[in-house]
Amino acid sequence: MTVKLGYLLPTREKVMQASPSVRPMIDAAKRAADLGFDSIWAGDSLLARPRHDPITLLAGVAGAIPEIVVGTAVLLPALRNPVVLAQQLATVDQISEGRLIVGAGIAPDTPAVRHEFAAAGVPFERRVGRYMEGIRLCRALWSGEPVSWEGRWSVDAGVLAPVPHREGGPLIWSAATVSAGIERTAKHHDGWFPIGPDAATFARRNEEFRAAATAAGRNLEDLTTAIYLTVSIMDDPTEAEAAIDTYLEGYYSAPAPAMRSFQACKGGTADQVIDFVRSFVEGGAQHLVIRCVGDHDAIQQVLALRRDELLS
Repeated sequence: MTVKLGYLLPTREKVMQASPSVRPMIDAAKRAADLGFDSIWAGDSLLARPRHDPITLLAGVAGAIPEIVVGTAVLLPALRNPVVLAQQLATVDQISEGRLIVGAGIAPDTPAVRHEFAAAGVPFERRVGRYMEGIRLCRALWSGEPVSWEGRWSVDAGVLAPVPHREGGPLIWSAATVSAGIERTAKHHDGWFPIGPDAATFARRNEEFRAAATAAGRNLEDLTTAIYLTVSIMDDPTEAEAAIDTYLEGYYSAPAPAMRSFQACKGGTADQVIDFVRSFVEGGAQHLVIRCVGDHDAIQQVLALRRDELLS
């Protein structure tokens, strides 16, 4: 099995640092690609955790770096009109020549996220149904055939053009964490893309995902299991763990233990972080999306140079 490595762009961090210039981020993405990283990712939030728009940003990355996979980690489709979203994603898929992956989720239930939905004019309740229907409508439009739709949205023989470069549209990876969501993902989407919380739980839920996919008649070879990991590499493990705690509290405005309870995070030496990442590979992760805390270049270099150890 070849494990894919992805690098998450620090869009939220750059806004927090009042340094929103995009060129340095594209340069960082190029360095990751030069080191052998397979994919570049960007997160999503409007007002709850302000940052660059991931769709627009990834269009720039895809145009700047040939052959690289670009992806959202993760997009909140429910915040967007799916007709508009289908056109945006089709365009990025054309720019990337079929290398777009849409990591998607429903958003956590927090006051800030509820305010974000309200500001976007989107009801927060029943967002799961909105999420699933929106993706179905996107996929219908990506066919290029006339689409008539009556549901949360109304379309009268609408035809989208251009369609995505990839036949059928970009892959959809769902960030489900509960059994019902994992089962929906196994039945309807192309990959499972959680954020943690630990390797043992991840491995157990991955077996649940694979069993549900098999029961639904899906070909497991067509599906991907990914994981979103936050890591910091320093000579002093205590300092590295403290750096992650400070990072989480600044990023989310919430206590670090609360965030660590459902996010996979590790601060430590290079050996400790490699062991941590490898534990998820052993649990079935096929694509690793890495969020770096501290020296991004140094962390990228460690993971790239010691990539073979992830399979040992």
